[in-house]
Amino acid sequence: QVRLVESGGGLVQPGGSLRLSCAASGSIFSITAMDWYRQPPGKQREFVATITSGGSTNYADSVKGRFTISRDNGQNTVWLQMNSLKPEDTAVYYCRTRPDGSWGQGTQVTVSS
Repeated sequence: QVRLVESGGGLVQPGGSLRLSCAASGSIFSITAMDWYRQPPGKQREFVATITSGGSTNYADSVKGRFTISRDNGQNTVWLQMNSLKPEDTAVYYCRTRPDGSWGQGTQVTVSS
């Protein structure tokens, strides 16, 4: 089993930036990809970005050009650099590992003036 701990959330003004981190521990040898999802208030959880062990990335259309996912395989950490934040980016952000499907506890991001 993989244990995930997210950090880096907070309150930021529109146009600002935040960097989220997700640290993995446990059965990390099984991880082939790491994802970021988010759940806006009153809405379903949605895909944000993913990165494979080979470094391939993919993004939701709503964050392309603003968010960047990266991964340090040696430290088993994945980051999500979020720039040009908008109020609609407000959500609880979660990381997930594949193929096991483990989830972290989430970190709150609030974009508001």
